[in-house]
Amino acid sequence: MSFHPRLRSVRVLFAGLSLMLTVILLSAVTLAQDVETPKYDIFVGYQWLHPGGTVPAPFGNFNSPGKLQLKDMPDGFGTAFTYNFQKYFGLEGDFGYNWDNYESTLSLGPKLTYRTDDSNYFLHTLLSYNRLNVDGLPTGNGIGAILGGGWDLKLTHMLYLRIFEADYVWGRQNYASVVSSSFPDLRRVSLEGIRLRTGLVFNFGYPQLATPTASCSLQPSEVMVGEPITATATTTNFNPKHTLNYAWSGTGGKVAGKDNTASIDTNGVAGGSYTVTATITDPKKKTGGEATCSANYTVKEPPKNPPTMSCSASPSDLQAGGSSTITCTCTSPDNVPVTVAGWTASGGSVSGSGNTATLNTAGASAGPVTVSATCTDSRGLNSQASTQVTVQNPPPPPPPQATKLADCDFENMAKIKKPWRVDNECKGKLDDVAKNLQQNADNKLVIVGNAEPTEKRPNLAAERAVNSKAYLTGGEAKLGIDPNRIECRTGSAGTKTAEYWIVPAGGTFSGEGTQPVDESVVKAVPDHPRAVAKKKARTAAQ
Repeated sequence: MSFHPRLRSVRVLFAGLSLMLTVILLSAVTLAQDVETPKYDIFVGYQWLHPGGTVPAPFGNFNSPGKLQLKDMPDGFGTAFTYNFQKYFGLEGDFGYNWDNYESTLSLGPKLTYRTDDSNYFLHTLLSYNRLNVDGLPTGNGIGAILGGGWDLKLTHMLYLRIFEADYVWGRQNYASVVSSSFPDLRRVSLEGIRLRTGLVFNFGYPQLATPTASCSLQPSEVMVGEPITATATTTNFNPKHTLNYAWSGTGGKVAGKDNTASIDTNGVAGGSYTVTATITDPKKKTGGEATCSANYTVKEPPKNPPTMSCSASPSDLQAGGSSTITCTCTSPDNVPVTVAGWTASGGSVSGSGNTATLNTAGASAGPVTVSATCTDSRGLNSQASTQVTVQNPPPPPPPQATKLADCDFENMAKIKKPWRVDNECKGKLDDVAKNLQQNADNKLVIVGNAEPTEKRPNLAAERAVNSKAYLTGGEAKLGIDPNRIECRTGSAGTKTAEYWIVPAGGTFSGEGTQPVDESVVKAVPDHPRAVAKKKARTAAQ
């Protein structure tokens, strides 16, 4: 057999094919079937080798060596031992030998395998000890590497046929003893070869397989006619990563199965003993992937006792117009299905669904209201129950409260040293207050004056309230509000303000944080008190 590749092109092509096969195998791992994996396997077979290198010609001149292209080595054998850590990965030891001149390799490295029911596909990357013997040259011992893969076809459980194995074989040899340093390519030779193999693969150490089994259980195993039963199948020795198929059947009632559980409907079943059976299969197992289990159950004819029911209301006392939740609890001594319906009420209106209803007491008279319902079982037997809700007249509405209509800010007046003065902006707000009092003759007014803690003038908060009142009762606007309808107080807001609170008829002002003003002591302050004082002094002198 002859081989004439361009070595660098072959190396690139072989590396590309190996990379593509690696991607395919790694992608296939995610879809791999769960097949049995031997603990170790041994390969023995034929090996053909293309060394892929040029060495110094035997018996050549040290300073002027010739070249010898290594020929293909069709005579050879190979063997390999792989220890499988799990179904995808293993550690492989490899030995290959070709003669007629000879090249041998002893290698070790990881092996990646994708396993199916009929074939195995593998890749390996090995570090090697490379030994090369060429007649007339010293025997070379160097390092090397092997990269490749192959395909094994299943013959039996223990024996596979290796259809092919293709490997890129690289080795490094040193001929410094026969070639001068002027010829580096011949002094240190790189072998870039290809080897092909075929042979037999023997598998050993398969895990011992246990026979799949199943057991069935029922909950409950004894029921009255019409009561449901739940059947459960529990498996052992099946592959936990495989999805199992469950087939359910029974000798009494309707059996509806879903995966490892099934429900048994016993409606219409005569009293007696019956059997439910489950057949479990592993669709990925061709043999030994099935198990069956059964369980017995008893159906009894039930006695016919009417249901019992009690009702309660929450709340049981409420104001007219409110609502109460009515809850009725109904049970059957014979454990048959029951329903609650037929809601009635002696007052108001009641609406319900199931065992809960709502009583609306709008329009109901004060006193007890009786709410009733009927409980009926699946055989038509029924009973009634009721509860009472006491309806009370609603309490009188609370008196109206005072509301703040406006407030006045004395900040600008404080800046001009007249912090008591009611300016035009405040007068505008007081005009609105007066309008409210004029339109609502029963309303009253509470004026709350406030002052900041830093303001030192005595009774300043009271003056702000009294001045506001003075404007409403007799100011330049001649609003003419009755002073008896206005109350002056001081507050604790800590601001330069006066607040105007409207108190409707029958209403109250809480007065929290305020104090009444003694208007016999605190009088309204005119705009120009000092000027008035001087004028009085001049008048007295005349």
